[in-house]
Amino acid sequence: MGILTWIIVGLIAGGIAKAIHPGKDPGGFIVTMLIGIAGAIVGGFISSALGFGSVDGFNFGSLFIAILGAVLLLWLYRKFATK
Repeated sequence: MGILTWIIVGLIAGGIAKAIHPGKDPGGFIVTMLIGIAGAIVGGFISSALGFGSVDGFNFGSLFIAILGAVLLLWLYRKFATK
């Protein structure tokens, strides 16, 4: 998947992850979107490693995997970030 697609999917996933896991973030909206981009990458790697398939373009499966990765990273960020 191209880098631009990762960014777009990550931004969307970050916004959806924020809606799923609401609350005050130590870094604000921009950090949440960056976590969404990182979540898309992490979700893709975890999905591929577990044999669920690879993230291949902008589709619902890829978006779902990216959202799960973003929610995971957002949870970890809130758990370990100092305020």
